[in-house]
Amino acid sequence: MPAAFPLRALRAEIVHFLADPAERGADALQHFADGLLVLRDGRVAECGPAADLLATLPADTPVEDLRGRMILPGFVDTHVHYAQTDIIASHGEQLLAWLEKYTFPAERRFADPAHAAEVAGFFCDELLRNGTTTAMAFATVHPASVDALFEAAQARRMRLIAGKVLMDRNCPDFLRDTAESGERESRALIERWHGRERLLYAVTPRFAPTSTPAQMDTAGRLFAEYPGLYLQSHVAENRGEVAWVAELHPEARSYLDVYERHGQLGPRSVYAHCIWLDDIDRARMAATGSAMSFCPTSNLFLGSGLFDLERAHALGVRVGLGTDVGGGTSFSMLATLNEAYKVLQLNGQNLSAERAFYLATLGGARSLYLDERIGSFAPGREADFIVLDPAATPLLERRLARAETLSERLFALMMLGDDRCIAETHVLGERRWVRSGKLKGHIQAK
Repeated sequence: MPAAFPLRALRAEIVHFLADPAERGADALQHFADGLLVLRDGRVAECGPAADLLATLPADTPVEDLRGRMILPGFVDTHVHYAQTDIIASHGEQLLAWLEKYTFPAERRFADPAHAAEVAGFFCDELLRNGTTTAMAFATVHPASVDALFEAAQARRMRLIAGKVLMDRNCPDFLRDTAESGERESRALIERWHGRERLLYAVTPRFAPTSTPAQMDTAGRLFAEYPGLYLQSHVAENRGEVAWVAELHPEARSYLDVYERHGQLGPRSVYAHCIWLDDIDRARMAATGSAMSFCPTSNLFLGSGLFDLERAHALGVRVGLGTDVGGGTSFSMLATLNEAYKVLQLNGQNLSAERAFYLATLGGARSLYLDERIGSFAPGREADFIVLDPAATPLLERRLARAETLSERLFALMMLGDDRCIAETHVLGERRWVRSGKLKGHIQAK
């Protein structure tokens, strides 16, 4: 909208979360069947019933009528590999073989800055097309791969957390750094990017087997040294991987303990998978403020195992959702919720629709310690949001016409929905993606 309008508003059905439904029940969710989202300078000014808020707006406030659609906060992907975009849907391996056969050869190409830039642009556009406005992503060992990803996200004004992968052992020579070069290159990237606009840096040891103790110490020191820095890695994804870590680190009580011994647990540390953990590990994650990224599509695709959400919740661990592309099979958070429901069913647990959408929005933001900035429509939050089309497919439209409650409708959206449901994606209040062939809605002054 023109800068002459200090306020603008969108009218639609609105759903967002104030807390975890597993803790606060119905009070965790705000639902406005006919709601108004009021924006000012890329942030949420107000959110509530249209009947109440329309009367309070200045007479010339532009109001976009999107009734018949649903507005939610943008999705938060807490674990994804941008460098694996081109190997998504590669057949037939489990984790360690997957790395050797597909991942390492694909990541070798990111030594070329032009290739990194092309993939980074596609990756960010694909996130937006699927309604994801914030992501925590792995680059490769090459500093240019990090520059390319941050440049692409910055151009789209996205909130992105990323970092250079650290690997100085048990990997191909063409992807191997050293403890010294990894630290030097990481420091330069931190100084260049961390805290620049909406970009944040994550120290990124790939996983314990591919970093020497010296490099793990370096990663822990970097994590502690810079205010607000993140750390991301993998833990306990695959039983063969867990056994390998036990051989490499006989001194450690568990796989997670390896990271703790090197100072890598704490607020803003995020570990993908967390399947083969015990309650001592989960309690350590909760006590240190570390977070888990639940990656259902990759856990099923790579045959890794079933995440235990109930135990994580019972012990107070922060949990977000990750697509984990390219072991994961979709950029769509709706498709990821579909598989999360099935993983938990197989594990004797039940995922409500409300809890699922919480995990994809405010829960993800909370796991990244960004819930004061994103993840809800509380006043002052950054205006990252999506517009869902309940009639995106004939089957979805037919099913929702027979749904009697919001819970039933949300559940149908996560089980039948995919990228086609994302009619629009807004970043800091600006449209960054609109589904072709779909009406944007009628804009008029209030």
